Amino acid sequence: MKAIIVEDEYLAQQELRWMIQHHSHISIEGCFTDGVDVLKYLQNHQVDVIFLDINIPSLDGMLLAKNISMFAVRPLIVFITAWKEHAVEAFELEAFDYILKPYQESRIVTMLNKLESNWQAQQHPVAPRAAEKIQQTINLVKDDRIIVTNIHDICYAEAHEKLTIVYTRRDQFIMSMSISEFCQRVPESQFFRCHRSFCVNLNRIREIEPWFNNTYILKLHELEFQIPVSRSKVKAFRQLMKL
Repeated sequence: MKAIIVEDEYLAQQELRWMIQHHSHISIEGCFTDGVDVLKYLQNHQVDVIFLDINIPSLDGMLLAKNISMFAVRPLIVFITAWKEHAVEAFELEAFDYILKPYQESRIVTMLNKLESNWQAQQHPVAPRAAEKIQQTINLVKDDRIIVTNIHDICYAEAHEKLTIVYTRRDQFIMSMSISEFCQRVPESQFFRCHRSFCVNLNRIREIEPWFNNTYILKLHELEFQIPVSRSKVKAFRQLMKL
């Protein structure tokens, strides 16, 4: 797995380089201090991941990431920065992770492990049925941090105007996207849009209770909140659940 580091502070650059070399098998192909130099390099070189600071000369990290997002083959981007207020924007660019300075070695190690696991899965695709058994993750935003979350930990999502609130067993995350966009990011085999305002993890349903107008109310494991199935979704839900 090939990587470059884009960081204009020498000590921070060397510290990050040391941690990557000592805690992963990732090959550091180069270190850069200027965003324009990175674009020039990427015209003739391909890398798998970019560790990217935001406050860099010529072309800041966010603008650089936006340019990279238009590449036909896009490297993964891990933002490592002191600027916490850009986390949501980083999520919209589908950044792999967003880590705040000063570095915490345990946080870096966790990120590197997930990064290598993700890359290995891409290099060794499996048959469709087996692929469903692979642990999948999604990036959720909490307090200006990107939390890499196991898909199976999500219980349901609820639309709130132009935002979507995603609920896990112990937490909730406010996402700057519509619920339709959220549903496109999770496995169709596991999540069902049961209502205009709700998307439910089918594996979290513990009870299906008949409701008025031949619809249903869904009760979930470990949560008190009950989710409605709208009349327009009843037929599809019955077929899905073999009712």
